[in-house]
Amino acid sequence: MFVSDFRKEFYELVHNQRVLLFVASDVDALCACKILQALFQCDHVQYTLVPVSGWQELETAFLEHKEQFSYFILINCGANVDLLEILQPDEDSVFFVCDTHRPVNVVNVYNDTQIKLLIKQEDDLEVPSYDDIFRDEAEDEDLSGSDSDGSEPSEKRTRLEEEILARTTKRRQRREWEARRRDILFDYEQYEYYGTSSAMVMFDLAWMMSKDLNDMLWWAIVGLTDQWVHDKITHLRLALYQHWSLHESLYNTSYTAARFKLWSVHGQKRLQEFLADMGLPLKQVKQKFQSMDVSLKENLREMIEESANKFGMKDMRVQTFSIHFGFKHKFLASDVVFATMSLMENPEKDSSGTDHFIQALDSLSRSNLDKLYLGLELAKKHLQATQQTIASCLCTNLVTSQGPFLYCSLMEGTPDVTLFSKPASLSLLSRHLLKSFVHSTKNRRCKMLPLVMAAPLSIEQGTVTVVGIPPETDSSDRKNFFGRAFEKAAESTSSRTLHNHFDLSACRVCSHASILGILGVQGLLTCLDPAGVQSLLTGLNSAGVQGLLTCLNPGHLGRAGPAHMPRPCQHAGPAHMPRSCRRAGPHCFANGKVWASDQGGLAAE
Repeated sequence: MFVSDFRKEFYELVHNQRVLLFVASDVDALCACKILQALFQCDHVQYTLVPVSGWQELETAFLEHKEQFSYFILINCGANVDLLEILQPDEDSVFFVCDTHRPVNVVNVYNDTQIKLLIKQEDDLEVPSYDDIFRDEAEDEDLSGSDSDGSEPSEKRTRLEEEILARTTKRRQRREWEARRRDILFDYEQYEYYGTSSAMVMFDLAWMMSKDLNDMLWWAIVGLTDQWVHDKITHLRLALYQHWSLHESLYNTSYTAARFKLWSVHGQKRLQEFLADMGLPLKQVKQKFQSMDVSLKENLREMIEESANKFGMKDMRVQTFSIHFGFKHKFLASDVVFATMSLMENPEKDSSGTDHFIQALDSLSRSNLDKLYLGLELAKKHLQATQQTIASCLCTNLVTSQGPFLYCSLMEGTPDVTLFSKPASLSLLSRHLLKSFVHSTKNRRCKMLPLVMAAPLSIEQGTVTVVGIPPETDSSDRKNFFGRAFEKAAESTSSRTLHNHFDLSACRVCSHASILGILGVQGLLTCLDPAGVQSLLTGLNSAGVQGLLTCLNPGHLGRAGPAHMPRPCQHAGPAHMPRSCRRAGPHCFANGKVWASDQGGLAAE
């Protein structure tokens, strides 16, 4: 259920308890964690911090610690799935979920005993009503009891006819209710999107208790900026320019790279013309920003904005925030996002994911500026690798049209491919690639298509990370339909996939060959657009047709398991709540077998 008073219904409950804190591996979650840690340290609340990067890690960590805790806090994980079905906790376990992922699972919304949602209700959640999703067990017991009673009434035939008519009416009403429920769940769950930053939610809590500090405000700003950087929500728009040269920043920022088309010789000439139009000497542009002439730095924003308008970049400048640590250290919120993400996504094999998480968490403290500067250097390399990969993909025509969507696959041996093996890095690359492709292609239809991108995860085990990105349009509402589409495509084509990420639009596939099965998603994507169904039927391969037929089958549209739970809701076990068809669970199903993650690969159980 939704928590209305965060202070009374959340903080004062855990104030005198020992709590377990699960934190997802993203910058917004880290910032929310820093704020909550500061509050806990202020009030001497005992807690244990466990970083988790996927559902399997969450399940394993919970099983390891569940006997020691009764209160669990989940940051940026847990809201968009049936949490109790995945974790199978004891009835005295209580979960406080602060998560930006949407939509919120209906079971979590209507469970009022074990699930407490720390979510701002100002967000337009559009949760279906209780009666549209759940039925009382008593009604169905009456119906089944009537069916089992084979004795014919001895009074009058009319009474028998009335009972038969009543049972028939009840069955019809139940079928209509179930069909309506499937449609409602399908409409509610088909798109993945994001709500208010978790860091902002935690800062609101601190402000409500009059314990907000400047550091907390900064962490909230960084968490919110993380959503902006990853296009989850709608700052001279130049990455790391205060810690780089202006030329390198212009060259490696996705916004300017896409609009100048810097992967081409003509685009690089346009960049030189842009710099000349600003009147900046090339020597000044190519040296570190901090070493530029003071007169140029003071007027830089106005010069860039004026020239950007001439080159068709009217939204070059956006509002942002910065922080000063003393006189020497100044950081923009977006720079801290890039640095923290680079520390967390560091592909070095010598350190574990937990080590990277702790290092990224420490970089947010003013006492660990050396780690923040290390993250900035890693971010520079990451941005350079991103733009080089984009240039390679566009120049070699790796982005191809698969009908209702675009597809790009990074092959083994691609330079810096290990940087993009994780979902967060691959998603950011995909968004930048799609922006650049939209500005480079002359095909109007392709400009309106989403992108599916794949990158090798483990060469030894043959696993591949796949992400889906919605179309890059001015009217985009940031909603992503690939989570449901990947799930249904894998089901209809029996592809071996693992949905283990908190972002449902990312999944793990056993091999590039299995991706051909996932491409049956085109039937599902076209089905989501009724206007494209006819064109799909004329030219799809068998996998696409199979995906379409599965999508059109009402029995598969919103299948969510048992439709009944007792009223009032006292327990949310699997026997009473709707089940969401393996959405984000640690297992996947193919060819009648259960496939589970086995050290990065997939193995049959």
